Amino acid sequence: MMRLPSRLAQAALSALFVGLIAAHVGGLVHIAPMQRAEAWLYDAWLKRTAPVGPDDRIAILDIDEASLKSVGRWPWSRDTMSALVDTLHDRYAVGALGFDVVFAEPDNSSGLDSLKQLATSDLAGSRDFQAALKRLAPRLDYDARFARALAERPVSMGFYFIPAGYGDARSGSLPPPSLPLSAFDPLQPGMPSATGYGANLPTFQNGAQGAGFFNMRADADGTARQMHLVAPYGAGYYPALSVSTLRVAFGGDPLTAGVDTGSILGRQYATPWVEVGGIRVPLSVDGTVHVPYRAGAPFPYISVAQVLAGKAPLAQLENRIVLLGSTAPGLADLRVTPFSSTFPGVEIHAHLIAGMLDGATRSTPPWSDDARVLAVLALGALLTWVLLRFGPLIGLAASIVLLALLLAAYAAAWSRFWVVPMAAPMLTVFGLYALNTAYGFFAETRNKRQMTKLFGQYVPPELAAEMSQDPAHYTMEGQSRDMTVLFSDIRGFTNFSENLPPAELSEVLNAYLSTMTHLIQQHQGTIDKYIGDAIMAFWNAPVDLSDHARRAVQTALEMQAALPQLNREFAARGWPDVQIGVGVNTGRMSVGNMGSEFRMSYTVMGDAVNLGSRLEGITKQYGVGILATQATVEADPVHVFMKVDEVRVKGKATPVAIYEPLGSTADLDPAVKQNAADFEAAFASYQKQDWDVAESALRALNERAPRKLYDIYLERIAHFRDVPPQHDWDGVFVYTTK
Repeated sequence: MMRLPSRLAQAALSALFVGLIAAHVGGLVHIAPMQRAEAWLYDAWLKRTAPVGPDDRIAILDIDEASLKSVGRWPWSRDTMSALVDTLHDRYAVGALGFDVVFAEPDNSSGLDSLKQLATSDLAGSRDFQAALKRLAPRLDYDARFARALAERPVSMGFYFIPAGYGDARSGSLPPPSLPLSAFDPLQPGMPSATGYGANLPTFQNGAQGAGFFNMRADADGTARQMHLVAPYGAGYYPALSVSTLRVAFGGDPLTAGVDTGSILGRQYATPWVEVGGIRVPLSVDGTVHVPYRAGAPFPYISVAQVLAGKAPLAQLENRIVLLGSTAPGLADLRVTPFSSTFPGVEIHAHLIAGMLDGATRSTPPWSDDARVLAVLALGALLTWVLLRFGPLIGLAASIVLLALLLAAYAAAWSRFWVVPMAAPMLTVFGLYALNTAYGFFAETRNKRQMTKLFGQYVPPELAAEMSQDPAHYTMEGQSRDMTVLFSDIRGFTNFSENLPPAELSEVLNAYLSTMTHLIQQHQGTIDKYIGDAIMAFWNAPVDLSDHARRAVQTALEMQAALPQLNREFAARGWPDVQIGVGVNTGRMSVGNMGSEFRMSYTVMGDAVNLGSRLEGITKQYGVGILATQATVEADPVHVFMKVDEVRVKGKATPVAIYEPLGSTADLDPAVKQNAADFEAAFASYQKQDWDVAESALRALNERAPRKLYDIYLERIAHFRDVPPQHDWDGVFVYTTK
């Protein structure tokens, strides 16, 4: 940064910085890194203070792989569910049961409807049949049996609300609201307005003692840190599944709710609360609490198969609050939490129940934003004066003292079960000190000397020289930004390497890597690393490139285009041909100098990076040279792409659309465009399960220009004709390996 000519300008810059942070706290502007810093501080503190050890009050009943193998695929018959509920209460004497699933459809698997139809038609005159039907009907009416199993027992059903913008479907029957809309006057806490719901059949809901919604809430980074305990819908408020299950465990007494008011420095504040079983739970103004996660594995997971077989340990279920959910692949409701990126949603309800029992749920007090604005302004003014008056050394000491005081304040609030965000005041101190010590000719010249040294190994020399002219614009410090990553790998490299002596193998790799590296750097890509025969590169760091996705895709196309000439040169020397797969993905990534005190590397990390690697790995499955994601396609208006599939890669629950880049829009052969359009139409028919149309289109494509890609879908269609997909199949292909 250029040194400002006067202390007045320095003070003005500091005031602008402080004002920007105060505007963020006040909600006038949005600074995403501030939210990420707040989340990091909260997660770090939560992990440091989370209680450790088993909880003997709650257990999780798991619909796991073993259960599905033993009982059959989900959903199970209500006859099985009746037996499960009876066993849990009669044999294991559980304290309460909460369902993190919904039963919205009737069960006709017993054949009772068919028997009733026979009784009114073909066998209407058979007294023996009529008598047998009368005797058997109560046993064959599985839904009625399940409803009877639920009745008079401490059971809470689960249901979900459909947020605005996601449709207005209404299935099943909601129970009456637990609280009136006026319960929190003048506040209106709770989930954003819902437009529909998915609930249980009326006979089940009427038989159960309670019901609660199991909608999950995630922060901007997708992490589940807070959960709504109440949600407004229709004529009142509904409780969350955790609250409803705890209520029935305490005997089913009605919920109560209200608002506590208080005054600080003449300003009035209101805090909503709900009370269940005599336990008052303070809420944040939006009706949420921070999930009081416990460390480790506090709750036992018990397979449903064990319970149905009577082999589950009695001590793990007796008198416990039991939550029924699933961790089986395809059924698991996995969430990202501060402790794990694959956290079963049912366990979040368990942590909430445990926290309410312990009085350990935390809320954000209503005065926190006002307190933070005052802290930012006061600390900003104080530290700016210290830095201007006494210089950087005294300013550093003052900054350390202020940060220590802020951490102490955060800890004090935490001990009172408040979460008062402190990242803004802390970043005010950090930022001001950094801002006011960034001046000086020495720092500028030193940065210029370091620039070429630091980045020269990652970017072309001419680019490193250009960067050194404005070193303040570039950094090796960790940051999060939108980037594009590219992975390439030689297919069948193991067999490839076994056929060459080590010296020749080294020559082959050097020739191949040099060719590909030249193409990457030609498009201003940054070489991350070589991993044997694999190359990892990225765009938009350290140099800002608004068209980073286009550059990465063009590089991938040119890498494939360079192979024929490279293979001719290899053939002349008796070396085998090289074929490669390339994966390209665009998204939010963490980039910076990372490593240890012994070795550092300028690299990128994050889910988007991992997805790019997975794409490279599955190119061979489709017989294509390059695969890119939807995010890359949307960021690259220059190239034409053909949609290849929608997949769930290992470790990711959300489907990903994958595409094959075909070339630039201006230069692409019309025949190639037509083939791509025909394939995408066939793929759409495949996803709609219109097998005949899809097969016909794929065979026509194969006659024009045979491809492995077409054969793969023809094989899938043949498989689905023999083994039809489940009724809720969404057309997504699941990869279970990396």
